[in-house]
Amino acid sequence: MPSNEAHRAAVLGSPIAHSLSPVLHRAAYAKLGLDAWSYGRFEVDEAALPGFVEGLDASWAGLSLTMPLKRAVIPLLDEITGAAASVEAVNTVVLTEDGRRLGDNTDIPGMIAALRERGLGTVESAAVLGAGATASSALAALSQICTGPVTTYVRSAARADEMRGWGERLGVDVRIADWATADEALLAPLVIATTPAGATDALAESVPDAPGTLFDVLYEPWPTVLASRWSATGANVVGGLDLLVHQAVFQVEQMTGRDAPLAVMRAAGEQALAARAH
Repeated sequence: MPSNEAHRAAVLGSPIAHSLSPVLHRAAYAKLGLDAWSYGRFEVDEAALPGFVEGLDASWAGLSLTMPLKRAVIPLLDEITGAAASVEAVNTVVLTEDGRRLGDNTDIPGMIAALRERGLGTVESAAVLGAGATASSALAALSQICTGPVTTYVRSAARADEMRGWGERLGVDVRIADWATADEALLAPLVIATTPAGATDALAESVPDAPGTLFDVLYEPWPTVLASRWSATGANVVGGLDLLVHQAVFQVEQMTGRDAPLAVMRAAGEQALAARAH
């Protein structure tokens, strides 16, 4: 796609006001000299999504999608990648010059890239806290970097069945444990927390003296109580901003055809979060 022409991109979702995606993408455009590119934010729910997508003209380069649209967009697309199909979730739509709509999931490679940046290439086992949509992406990432079992800590039988299903689909040896025993998860070489704010606070007092790596997908509020306690041991902590930035890097590269400026995008995200905290 010619980068010197005016192009539009945006993040869609509901609620969407909190999204940091505009900050990250705009920082990338500025660094890359894409002065004619713009990146917006639109409040769009599942009912409004088909009309929004149908209304996109040739000036549009792509979309970032957040909840609740990651599954709802799939029937509106011409093609989706294997990664997106594996978790039935699309967070990236690239609009080609010939008018095709291509869906991808950059959360999965984003997780892997964020871990590799901290020196974690492979692990022998892992634990996942939670069983929502992000947990399925975590399992997809673990299918590529974890050589052994993944224990998932869940609160209900229905969630347990869902995680078993994802494990079978993704080729991951998923073992189910009750949330009441979640303190045992902290002994795993890699712990991925996919739960809402506050859900893991009570586990902080159970962090071992020499833990492995914690990947907490939250970025606001940050640090979480668990991440703060983990950091105090000197062990590896990967945060939600790391994931957000790395998945956005893949989005920028797909939409613009240019190498994305990771450091610039991270700095912009950190600055925006610091401003919100005051």
